[in-house]
Amino acid sequence: MDDSRYESATMSASTADCESAAEPTSVTTSAAQSSPIQSPKTIPTPTRHEVLHFLIPSAIGMFIFLCPVWYQNQMNIPLGIISEFLADLIAPIASTLVCGVITASALISVVVKIAHPKLKADGFMSKMFDITPFYLVVRIVGAAVALMCLLHIGPDAIIAEDTGQTMFDLLGTLIAWFFAASFLIPLLMQYGIMEFIGTLLKNFTRPLFKIPGRATVDLLASWVGNCNVGVVLTTQQYEWGFYTAREAIEIATCFSAASLPFCLVISAMLGVDSQFFLFYLILCITGILSVIIMCRIPLLSKFPNTYYEKTGKQIKESTSPQGHRFKWALHLACDTASKAPSAQDVIKQGFEVFGNIIFMLTPTVMCYGTIALILANYTPIFNWLSMPFAYYLQLLGVPEAFEAAPGTIVGFVDMLIPAVVCAGITSFKTRFIIGILSLVQIVYMTEVGTIMITSKLPLKFHHLLLLFLEKTIIVLPIIVLLTNLFGIS
Repeated sequence: MDDSRYESATMSASTADCESAAEPTSVTTSAAQSSPIQSPKTIPTPTRHEVLHFLIPSAIGMFIFLCPVWYQNQMNIPLGIISEFLADLIAPIASTLVCGVITASALISVVVKIAHPKLKADGFMSKMFDITPFYLVVRIVGAAVALMCLLHIGPDAIIAEDTGQTMFDLLGTLIAWFFAASFLIPLLMQYGIMEFIGTLLKNFTRPLFKIPGRATVDLLASWVGNCNVGVVLTTQQYEWGFYTAREAIEIATCFSAASLPFCLVISAMLGVDSQFFLFYLILCITGILSVIIMCRIPLLSKFPNTYYEKTGKQIKESTSPQGHRFKWALHLACDTASKAPSAQDVIKQGFEVFGNIIFMLTPTVMCYGTIALILANYTPIFNWLSMPFAYYLQLLGVPEAFEAAPGTIVGFVDMLIPAVVCAGITSFKTRFIIGILSLVQIVYMTEVGTIMITSKLPLKFHHLLLLFLEKTIIVLPIIVLLTNLFGIS
C-alpha cells in the first residue's frame, strides 16, 4: 500500500548517464547496435547563463523530489507536502471525482469500441480509449465497483472498508500525487541533472546494476520517494527512449521501494521500531544485494534490451576525456538544458501524462486492487500458497515459521498487509524479518504492479508474480543472515 496514505512521500526516479538527451524521433535502435560517442578533445566552456539554466531548475527538482524536510511534526518531501495539500483541497469532492473519472473512462471506451469513430492513431482519444476487449472489461468492472463504493450498495465483500472502500479512498490521494508529479517531473528529466550525475557515476551503476548512469537520480528517487510516482517516471524514460525495456523493468521492480516515513510506519505496526536503525540498514543492504543478483539471472536478464519501438534510442552514450569528467558532465547537462521544452510545452506534456494516468490507471487499480484485497481478506488462498514458504522459513531457522508464512506472499496484494497479518506474532525476530521482507519485495498489485502492467513496458501479470516470488526466495536468506549477524533476537 502506498506510503502516501500515511503522509510520507518522495519519488521513484531515473538517473543520469554520460549521455545527452535529444528530442524523441521515430528511429528504432537497440542498445547493442550503437557504440559510445567519443567526446571532443576540447570541451566547450558553458556560459554563466547556460550553467544557471541547468542548475536552477535541476536544483529545484532535486529539492522537490528528494530533499527530506520537517513539516507539521513529521518528515516529508516537498512533493509530498504539495500532494497532501491538493488531496486536502479536493477531499470534499474526492469520492465523486474518482467515481466520475472511472465511470467516464469506461463509458467513453464502450462508445469508442461500439461506434468506431475516426480517431487519429497517435492522438489522445485513441491512446486513452481505443483499448482491447480485456481492458474494456477491466474498466467496466472498475466503474461498477466505484459506483457501488460511492453509493454504498452491493455485496459487503466488495464495498467493505478493507476491500473496495480502501481502494476507492486511496485513488483520491493518488490523483493528487500524480497531478503534482505530472507537471514537476520535467525538472528532473529535461534540464540536465540526469546527464550530469549519470556522467559522474556511470562507472558505478553500469557494472553494478547493468543500467546507465543516468539512472542514478531515478534510483535515488525511487528508493527514498513515492513508489508510484517513481514507476511513472521510469516508464516515461522508457517511452522517451532513455532506457531499454530490461533497464526500465529492473528499476521499476527493484528500486521503487517505500519511502523512509512509510518504513517507520511498518516497523511501528510490527513493534520493531525500537531497532529502526538496524531495520532500515538491513533493508538497504538487502535491496542492493538483491538487485546485483537479480539483474544477472532470469527473469530480469531475459527481458529485451531494446528501446521502445515508437521512439527508438534517444540516449547518446559518450566517454569523458581523461581527467575531465566533471567538465564533460557539466557540458552535457547544459546542452540538455538548452533543449528543454518551453513552459507551454511542459504544461501540455503534464496534462497528457496526467490524463493518461487518470483515464487508464484509475479504473484498472480499482478493479485489480479490489479483487486482490477480496482474495486476501475473504479467502484462504494465500494461506495455501504460502505453505512452501513456511518450510523455507523453518529451514532458515525463523521462529514461528508457519504463523509467519502468509506474510511472505500476501505482500503481492499490498505492501501493508504483511504487517497486519504478522503483527500478532510473538517472536520479535520474526516480525523484524517479515517487516523488512515486505518493504523490499516492492511489486504489489494494488498500486505499482497495476501501473507497470498498464504502461508500455513488455510486462504481464505472470512476469510480476514470478519476479515477486524470485525476489522473495533470494532476499529471505540475506535478511535472516544479516538479522543474525546484527544480533536481533
